[in-house]
Amino acid sequence: MTAQTATAEASAIPAAPPAAEEHEPQGFLLPIVGGAALAHLLNDMIQAMLPAVFPMLKANFSLSFAQIGLIALVYQVTASLLQPWIGLYTDKHPKPYLLPCGMGMTLIGIGLLATAGSYPMLLVAAAVVGVGSATFHPEASRIARLASGGRFGTAQSTFQVGGNTGSAIGPLLTAAIVIPYGQPAIAWFMVVALAAIFVLYRLTVWVLHHGSAKAKGLAKRHGEGLSRAGVVRAVAVICVLMFAKFVYIASFTNYFTFYLIERFGLSVRQSQLFLFMFLAAVAAGTFAGGPVGDRIGRKAVIWISFLGVAPFALALPHVGLVWTAVLAIVIGLVMSSAFAALVVYAQEAVPGRVGLVSGLMFGLMFGIGGIGAAALGELADKHGIVWVYGATSFLPLLGLATALLPDTRKKRR
Repeated sequence: MTAQTATAEASAIPAAPPAAEEHEPQGFLLPIVGGAALAHLLNDMIQAMLPAVFPMLKANFSLSFAQIGLIALVYQVTASLLQPWIGLYTDKHPKPYLLPCGMGMTLIGIGLLATAGSYPMLLVAAAVVGVGSATFHPEASRIARLASGGRFGTAQSTFQVGGNTGSAIGPLLTAAIVIPYGQPAIAWFMVVALAAIFVLYRLTVWVLHHGSAKAKGLAKRHGEGLSRAGVVRAVAVICVLMFAKFVYIASFTNYFTFYLIERFGLSVRQSQLFLFMFLAAVAAGTFAGGPVGDRIGRKAVIWISFLGVAPFALALPHVGLVWTAVLAIVIGLVMSSAFAALVVYAQEAVPGRVGLVSGLMFGLMFGIGGIGAAALGELADKHGIVWVYGATSFLPLLGLATALLPDTRKKRR
């Protein structure tokens, strides 16, 4: 790693008092990583509420699948476009209080969603919630990395599993609180946003006191990264992998309930339970991916997560209800293990740019997911939601592109 790169990452964190640096604790800081994961849980619980209320909004406002897809697109593209720029800016110009302030935007978005009386206002509410999400992910991911003690995969997967757990709980809370009482009950999620603001404020205080020393310590662990040509190739392959993963995941998070209702005649509340099972499996798989990647390498985890899930994905559209639940759980477990490995792989490829890389990766996740959701909605209107699940079952085969990823381990000291 160059001295310039080390200085860049260290300067991205506010300077700590000398006394704090002298007594800086070492190793994996579970309270801080856990705090970031808890904040991620609360944030993504709110984000998961949005697609969970889609069936209710579709009925209340007489929306088409394409209009539902546009709501998802507005939210996810708003979040995705801002994240890399926020990460790039805060790499050089730290804004310690951006995290709690960003969650304040989410708080406002929830209020707008609960009171929206028209389709355009639903789009505005989705956009405001997206802005809140854009400010959260790059900075919270940076905090998890700072507290990792060098166990980057474990820290990233712990952080990410918090989000996946929140995504799993969100539909259950929606089914229990919002679906029985209608759109105004969405306002109860403002309590969740207020709790997240408190957690993020506490994490910000830790960064102000210990962030500079942690950044300097981690800078010594970096490798040299990839060459410019290697970075270009890696980014191209990662884009293909992210497309395959998150378009396929978008088919579940946005339309799995509709698929179950149409194919098996389930009620909205029953379908939410199946969605919870899938999202809970995603959370478990995400947690496993990071520590395993620390041991066997990021590329090995990526290989397993894509090609290992392909047979189950291809079988899903052709089985009954029980096997649909079983296969959905297996798919969630296996395919979700890739994301932490992809994020840490990218951070190793471009060391010293944690905010930019995290923002880009989470931005790609939301952007691809949003575009995929909108496209899948159009296809569902034309061909039916069952047809969509047959078409998307081939996406995991794009994991063959993993063979083209450069090996970052050769570049590490």
